[in-house]
Amino acid sequence: MARYIFITGGVVSSLGKGLMAASLAALLQARGYKVRIRKFDPYLNVDPGTMSPYQHGEVYVTDDGAETDLDLGHYERFTGVSAHQGDNVTSGRIYQQIIAKERRGDYLGATVQVIPHVTDAIKEFALADQGDHDFILCEIGGTVGDIEGLPFMEAIRQLRNELEPLQTLSVHVTLVPYIKAAGELKTKPTQHSVRELASLGIKPDVLLCRAEHPIPDSERQKIANFCNVRKEAVIPALDAPSIYSVPLQYHAEGLDTEVLRGFGITDAPEPDLSRWYDVVDRHSNPEGEVTIGVVGKYVGLQDAYKSLNEALVHGGMAHRVKVNINWIDAEVFEQGDSDIAAQLEPMHAILVPGGFGERGSEGKIAAVRFARERNVPFLGICLGMQMACIEGARAAGFEQASSTEFGDTEHPVVGIITEWMTEEGLQTREAGGDLGGTMRLGAYDAKLAANSHVSSIYGGSTVISERHRHRYEVNSAFIDPLEKQGLIFSGMSPDGLLPEIVERPDHPWFVGVQFHPELKSKPFDPHPLFAGFIGAALEQARLV
Repeated sequence: MARYIFITGGVVSSLGKGLMAASLAALLQARGYKVRIRKFDPYLNVDPGTMSPYQHGEVYVTDDGAETDLDLGHYERFTGVSAHQGDNVTSGRIYQQIIAKERRGDYLGATVQVIPHVTDAIKEFALADQGDHDFILCEIGGTVGDIEGLPFMEAIRQLRNELEPLQTLSVHVTLVPYIKAAGELKTKPTQHSVRELASLGIKPDVLLCRAEHPIPDSERQKIANFCNVRKEAVIPALDAPSIYSVPLQYHAEGLDTEVLRGFGITDAPEPDLSRWYDVVDRHSNPEGEVTIGVVGKYVGLQDAYKSLNEALVHGGMAHRVKVNINWIDAEVFEQGDSDIAAQLEPMHAILVPGGFGERGSEGKIAAVRFARERNVPFLGICLGMQMACIEGARAAGFEQASSTEFGDTEHPVVGIITEWMTEEGLQTREAGGDLGGTMRLGAYDAKLAANSHVSSIYGGSTVISERHRHRYEVNSAFIDPLEKQGLIFSGMSPDGLLPEIVERPDHPWFVGVQFHPELKSKPFDPHPLFAGFIGAALEQARLV
């Protein structure tokens, strides 16, 4: 029987509910329990796939092709448990399913209402596919009191009544602000947030109190008295040196112990936190450092590249080095007076990440050219690989080489491929279809050329599986001229039609991949491409 932990937040957003959920799951996992985490997003988009990264950060893609909230990246990185389609749901998806049923007549003429139809759909989602998990953590997006979140709160209230007495637990994340002028921590925002939650019929069992200053015992007791919880259930959550310190910090404050106590579990084994101590040690005590130039499109919001940022940090952990990331707007390199060399010469390696649209594309191509000509380690991801192919084609004499994504071109090195073969059969997409429906999403296999550089990076493997999220593909008609120019296609789809990986054997380290390796990197298991990339950057740092 799975136990449910419902995680809500109050006062303000961005308190770290997702990181808290991931950390708590990691602590329960360290005690030997099997965990799963789900995210409920109240917004009306069906999924975040069509949202601007500036609106909602990166879109995290699962193996089965779900476009999900970036918090699922935290969940996977902290637990190593792969997320699925059923681990993220939005109000839009719930309403879409309900309206489709209503149009089919599934409700037999009944009036369709928020209660019971919407709340029942939310409960069905929460209870589905329990498997053999000991704990299922359900994070509710937004803050308590948000209009769009009310159906989710009502569904939680109903579930807490319907399930067994010791089968559910509520954790509420709040803010305890410090008023500098008064020199005091203020508990009133937490009291009001808990009161608002209680007015919806949900009594929190554990309070996680975010604060910039230590919370004295007297203030914890005050919160406990006013919020009707035990003092031990008021858990301070102070700012941590890094996100990877959070599980250890929460354990020291007793979060996992108090959660288990809320379920009546007092004889749980002590957690094995050795791998987290190792991760923190590698991150906190580097023996060197490298600087990576990331030439991208959405550099104004680092959450747009959240998984990429963490994967670079993981690559640094593999070599026990600090990774300094210099975020560079690709559009800067498109200005006539821009000195590309001045900005890129201090970099020990250059990375061009994924993205959509023409804006900044010429700047990315310029960054690829600099890396190729100056022998600077280079990693191109998704659009970054496509830019590497376009740059290679131009170097081979195809001066008009470009992508059909950017308009008509005489030499379409990149374009939409409408059909490809997988183990499940022929996959198709329509160039004019819904944006989400025109993408290649989720895990796909790739065959690696024997004795290639990338095969050695993957430990000699000749078949790999990686996650994709893109609409355009490299045109296989340009493979021969590009290989004559020195850009080798060392990874292809199993049917040999879709280029997956390119590399330059005559370059110290030059790799472009059509997939997103950052989505599978973890602090205790860095992705081999990022470990290799940071290793190459470290070699470059020793040369300069």
